[in-house]
Parts: sequence; C-alpha cells; structure tokens
Amino acid sequence: METLVVFDMLHKKRSSKRGMGPVISTVIMTGAMVAILSVTLVFANNFLWTRVAEGEFDSSKQLMRTVGLQIDDVAWTVGRTETMSFASQYGAVELEPLVVNYTISVIDGDTESYIFSNVTGALMFNLPTSRYSITNNYWQRIFPDQNESLTLKGTSAPVVRVFAVEKVPMSDGSYIRVVVVPAVRVLYSSINSTSKTYYIRMYLPVLSAGESPRLSQSITLTGESLEAYTINDVDSINVTVSFPKVDFDSAFFNFPFEYEDIFVPTSGYDNVVVEFYLSEVSVEFGVN
Repeated sequence: METLVVFDMLHKKRSSKRGMGPVISTVIMTGAMVAILSVTLVFANNFLWTRVAEGEFDSSKQLMRTVGLQIDDVAWTVGRTETMSFASQYGAVELEPLVVNYTISVIDGDTESYIFSNVTGALMFNLPTSRYSITNNYWQRIFPDQNESLTLKGTSAPVVRVFAVEKVPMSDGSYIRVVVVPAVRVLYSSINSTSKTYYIRMYLPVLSAGESPRLSQSITLTGESLEAYTINDVDSINVTVSFPKVDFDSAFFNFPFEYEDIFVPTSGYDNVVVEFYLSEVSVEFGVN
C-alpha cells in the first residue's frame, strides 16, 4: 500500500513537470516575438520618418526654384509682392543676411572708374542632418543649367542660382540646405542707326530681411526699390564676387569663377553703353 502511494506521488510530479514545459516555452517564444516586433517597429518608424524627411528635401528643391523665379518677377517693379506657402515637418526657410558681395567695375573712355559694390543675403531651406543627410561636402546644382561663368547671360537667364549643399559642422548648426542666391544677369543688344550703339544691360537683385511674425509657413517677396545707372563710352567691365562670412565661403557657394571680364566690343560701334539695374527685394516669413 505504501509503495502504491509513493508511485502515485512520483507520477503526479512527473506529470506536473511535463505540463509546465509547454507553458515555459510559450512564455519564452512570446517574449522573443515581442522583442523582435519592438525592434522591427523602431526600425520601421525610423525608416518612415527618414522617408518623410527625404520627401521634404526633394520638395524643397522645387520650392526654392519657384522662389528664385518669383524674385525675378518682383525685383523690377517697385511694390510688387508675391507670397508662396509651403509645408514642412522638419525644415525651415531662413534668410542668411549679407553673405555674397558683388563688385562691378566699369571704366569709360576717359579712364574714369565706376565701382558698384553690393552685398546680398541668400535664402536657405535648412533641413537638420539628424533627420536627413547625404554626405558631408555634398553639392548639387539645381538651377539654372548653365554654369560656365560667374554671370548669367541671355534673355532667358535667371537672376539667381539654386543649389543643394551639405557642409557640416557650421556655426548655425548641421543642415543639408537648398540655397537661392542672387546672380548678375547680363544682356547684350545693339542699335544700328546714324550712330551704332552697343548696349550691355546688367541686373542684380539684393535680398534684405523684412518682417517675420512666423504666423504661417510662407515666404513673401516684395520689390522695395529699383535704381538704374547709365555709363557711356565704356572700355571695360569686370565682375568680382567675395564672401564676407567665414562659414558661407567660396566652397559653400561653389561658383564656377570668382572674377569675370565682361565682353566689350572694341570696334564697329560708335558708343558702348552700360545700363546697370539694382533692385532691393525684401524677404518676409509668416506674413498672412
């Protein structure tokens, strides 16, 4: 009788151990699956928001190209205003003031010199590299296609350059940027009458800071002023660019040249006339 009782107790213990085995296995498997799912969710979430930031960067290229074209629309009519709205989760548009200095030197037939020196700001869509990054010292030309000279030439030439750049670290933070910076546009024409006259027309918009109440994500451009200068009997013209701020240097803007002699005909014309048009365009953010 005692033998049967002992056997029965051993049988129950073995049965209990066999019953606990599947439970423990299930708990372990469940924990492992939860851990895997947690890692997967974190990866998927990071991947999703990286794609969102990448989409913002791609959209900003089109936005800033449009801004560049709108600068040309408002610059030559005082009081004209254009507003562009945008939506961004991570990025922001800023005006970096006084970053590019253009100097235009003109010498006439009496060897008299005329110097026009103007410092302009640049518009930048800044996206933190913690959200999206390509590689340090990345640079991409977006607009226009021509890039063989310091000035932009032709009736269809814009008055800005648009490019993307990643240069880190910089004093204002680590960003990949899409930049709109004014450029000098040059047009040539001639009039054949009793006296043959050759015209060289030069255009430069200068960006200045306006109000920034930050009520909405928008950029407002306004033509504030327009000055025109005329010089006759011109012998030579040259354009030089320099960069007053250390971080926003030649490597940042990557202009094809920093100095250019503008073509001036030496024969066949009785007079060579330079007309220089200088516009101030104010940039405001968040203006309704």
